Amino acid sequence: RRREARMVIADVAHHSDYLVRLACSVLVQHGETFEEREDARLLLVVLDAKTPGRLPAPSVDQEGRS
Repeated sequence: RRREARMVIADVAHHSDYLVRLACSVLVQHGETFEEREDARLLLVVLDAKTPGRLPAPSVDQEGRS
């Protein structure tokens, strides 16, 4: 699976954000080197910044404050 994940990331422009996120998750957990795991983690950060609506909304207490 690492090989497939690397292929997706190598051609990131031609794959959906969902597939790139999945590939990054695989490499963050199972990458062979620290650098590979860290690069995948950083790419996830970039993708999260690109689509901030994917993050859960902050919880609101009963008085309407965050």
